[in-house]
Amino acid sequence: MTGATTPRRRGRPSRTAADEGPGARERILDAARTEFAERGYDRTSMRGVARAAGVDPALVHHYFGTKDEVFAAAIEVSFEPALVVPVILGQGPDGIGERLARYFIGVWENPDSRAPMLAIIRSALTHEEAAKVLRGFVLRRLLERIAADLAVPNPQFRAELAAAHMIGIAIMRYVIQVEPLASADPEEIVTMVAPTLQRYLTDS
Repeated sequence: MTGATTPRRRGRPSRTAADEGPGARERILDAARTEFAERGYDRTSMRGVARAAGVDPALVHHYFGTKDEVFAAAIEVSFEPALVVPVILGQGPDGIGERLARYFIGVWENPDSRAPMLAIIRSALTHEEAAKVLRGFVLRRLLERIAADLAVPNPQFRAELAAAHMIGIAIMRYVIQVEPLASADPEEIVTMVAPTLQRYLTDS
């Protein structure tokens, strides 16, 4: 019989070319950032991320494996350590405190990255699995790379102090919104914080 339609089989949806195209991973990450920002860690699911990205849930598992790995990738997209860490470190120890402060405050002041960053911090404060992912990312991708370039005693400890200082500012300014810090000019914050970060990282 001509013109008959082949019955659609039940089971996993077929993937389209758009599902598997070069932009699929980026769409999934964008969707994950939005889902974590709007729903938090607990209420975000792999299926929900897939639905928001317009892809088969199996493709999310293919690229990222687990929700923790999607969460870690969303953190990395917000921080972009592969691009930023060499810039912060590559110019030598002079001015590293200012470069680190300016980069970190810049991530938070950018509306596109602020919402997912708020979700990341809030999730880490309330959910141990999210906190573990954030700790692992901060330690492996940021602090260890910074500490490796520091010619000072206890470089890992110093890098952790710098991170603690900046995360504390993020919580006070953007999460709890304590005044007058919440309304302070970003340049004023960088100016005040940079010498302390410089001392942590270089003893100067």
